[in-house]
Amino acid sequence: MLIDYFLLAINSISHRKLRSWLTVIGIIIGVAAIISLITASRSLENTIEQQFEQFGANRILVSAKGFQGPGTLAQGLTNDDVETIEKISGFKYVTTGLFRTAEIKQNKETGFTLVAGIPAEDFEQFFIDAGIELQEGRYIKENEKFVALIGSRVSEEMFSKKLVIGNKIEINKNEFKIVGILEEIGNAQDDNQINIPLEAAREVFNEPEKVDTIIAQVKSADDIPSLQKRIEKELERKRGDTNFQVLTATQILEQINQVLGVLQIFLVGIAAISLIVGAIGIMNSMYTSVLERTKDIGIMKAIGARNSDILKIFLIESGLIGLVGGVFGTALGTAMALIIGSFSKNSGFLLIIKIEPLVLLFGLGFAFFVGVISGILPAIQASKLKPVDALRYE
Repeated sequence: MLIDYFLLAINSISHRKLRSWLTVIGIIIGVAAIISLITASRSLENTIEQQFEQFGANRILVSAKGFQGPGTLAQGLTNDDVETIEKISGFKYVTTGLFRTAEIKQNKETGFTLVAGIPAEDFEQFFIDAGIELQEGRYIKENEKFVALIGSRVSEEMFSKKLVIGNKIEINKNEFKIVGILEEIGNAQDDNQINIPLEAAREVFNEPEKVDTIIAQVKSADDIPSLQKRIEKELERKRGDTNFQVLTATQILEQINQVLGVLQIFLVGIAAISLIVGAIGIMNSMYTSVLERTKDIGIMKAIGARNSDILKIFLIESGLIGLVGGVFGTALGTAMALIIGSFSKNSGFLLIIKIEPLVLLFGLGFAFFVGVISGILPAIQASKLKPVDALRYE
């Protein structure tokens, strides 16, 4: 019997192809928008999480309050704070970072990018622990000064001619020799960054004491909570103030995920509006179908069809319209997410799009559910028609 209901529903849809497809398009647009946004936002969350796990899983980051990351000035941290943290046991090493945007020249061309100063003796260990490999060349060695380790995009895109090992560039009118080029990391800021020894950075930027961030690499991840508290306690005691923040990669990731979660809800909410429009389209189409088939309903009831049978026929029909829209919408949404991933890569951020089967099933199920819900009122109206009135309808 249920198969007969499906055949009747399919037959009805196929007899009004244009109207059915116009109705389906509304569902396709809504489902595609939701699937693409959910897939892209979840992929962004996973990509950021992977990068944080790679870069800072066993690291504690100390910065002045208000420091928003490389490229912004931090006030309050100095070499004395570095020495205070170095005296705490439990760290593999403690290194510092000084970040400034600078003018970069090569021959007669000029560019601007972020320059990071890191102690020369920490370069190799720092980048190995961060999982960042060399594309070519070598790391900066201890006691080297006017040498540079550049990001992949600096090498390939900053100037008209590709930068290679041995080329020289000027940073704020100081000449540096390129000794290494890093593999592509996947975000524009890091791939456009130039890394130089801290001693050279202090001279180039005239910053003999300031520190933007202190990076403490712990020996064991289990010790992170206790070491974080010790750093806070020692810095507060030594400085006499709390004008600093001590964060772990996990805490930073939680803050980012909170923002992404709110953004995801907001975007999906906007996309859901188009799905509501599609649901109204299904309802309108089903009401029209009820009017067109009033006499058919009367005939079915006259030969023994119950109200529940009529209700099922129309609910299956509206559900099928929603399901067809869900199939095409899910496919389109997946394609849109992959296109977003491709565009993000071209713009400098490597967004790894991950297609999740549960998200696709959600799209299909949700579309079917919306179709069924949209068809309830028209189906009820159809089921309540009296055989005599239906047969008399013209």
